[in-house]
Amino acid sequence: MTTQAKGKAIYSPIKDLKHFVPSYNANDRTRTFLKVQDGCDYFCSFCTIPLARGRSRSATIADTLKQVEIIAAAGVKEIVLTGVNTGDFGKGHNEDFLQLIEALDRVEGIERFRISSIEPNLCHDGVIDFVAASRRFAPHFHIPLQSGSDMILQRMRRRYDTALYAERVQRIKDRMPHACIGVDVITGTPGETDEEFMKTHEFLRSIPVDYLHVFTYSERANTTAVRMDDAIPMEVRRERTKQLRILSNKLQRAFYQKHLGTTRNVLFEAEENEGHMLGFTDNYLRVTMPYDPAFVNRIVPVELTRMDGDGHIIGAHPTVHNVTTANTSAGSLAEEPAVRRTNAAGSPSGDPAEVRDPSWTGTIYAPPLSDRPIF
Repeated sequence: MTTQAKGKAIYSPIKDLKHFVPSYNANDRTRTFLKVQDGCDYFCSFCTIPLARGRSRSATIADTLKQVEIIAAAGVKEIVLTGVNTGDFGKGHNEDFLQLIEALDRVEGIERFRISSIEPNLCHDGVIDFVAASRRFAPHFHIPLQSGSDMILQRMRRRYDTALYAERVQRIKDRMPHACIGVDVITGTPGETDEEFMKTHEFLRSIPVDYLHVFTYSERANTTAVRMDDAIPMEVRRERTKQLRILSNKLQRAFYQKHLGTTRNVLFEAEENEGHMLGFTDNYLRVTMPYDPAFVNRIVPVELTRMDGDGHIIGAHPTVHNVTTANTSAGSLAEEPAVRRTNAAGSPSGDPAEVRDPSWTGTIYAPPLSDRPIF
């Protein structure tokens, strides 16, 4: 009979909580969510997080890296950095979020990092430029907006206005035209008249964002907003949520269609669904292909051919052949593997030098010439 070690529960009032230990989920070898920060110091008028989760806190970079090394040893290929206010990392340790991601970029074994969410006022040029130059950080940003009305943003006690938000989004797209940008929006906060809601709708159509997470405002006890006048009827809130979700579907479909005909790296997941597998590109395109166990938990270059009825992109396997390329830096010719496209049926696009047994129904994997896809 084995004896299990007993744990010890330690608790205190949330306002006194200052310690933080990074944590992660351990049930997925493809993608792990690593919590690097907790709590928030912003006290937005609609939000209970400071009351429920305490003040902003995080571990040191050194302690965070120890957890990342454990994750890497388990064979995980992608880490998603999470937190209540992720960009606020480092407070109390004389460190910051940019220093964290610079350190993470040097960890061996993890092929892709993704930032789950970052406030626009914390998504500064240093963070954007670093991600643009990184070979491991995904060109994917999720940036809370909450409202496209400056008046509503002030009532929410947000720390930015629409001008700053638009400037941040444009900076990302200027540095990474292929980047995916997601947005959090809340509908129906107190004082959001029809005119203020339409400002949000128009603002979202005016900036190059690619999908929305839309939330219907609901009253929370002990918040400032619950005491405000001009409450919006629930049926109006829900109708506005519906309108923004329709807009989100249009934005996301346009983003997907823009990438059809290109080749991007996809990290495939283990689950098989009716003979197919799913994965994400670095810039958050959802791709489906016929199931191939050889591609589970691997990053594979895939041609993005068309969209299916579920809104996923159907991918086609590239194939491998050898080509002679000029190595201009060395002044000589060198043999390098190259990726050739196939048509939607998987047939080669016509090169007699390409080697593929027509009786074989599998696929050939061509590793990319760099860790970063071609754009």
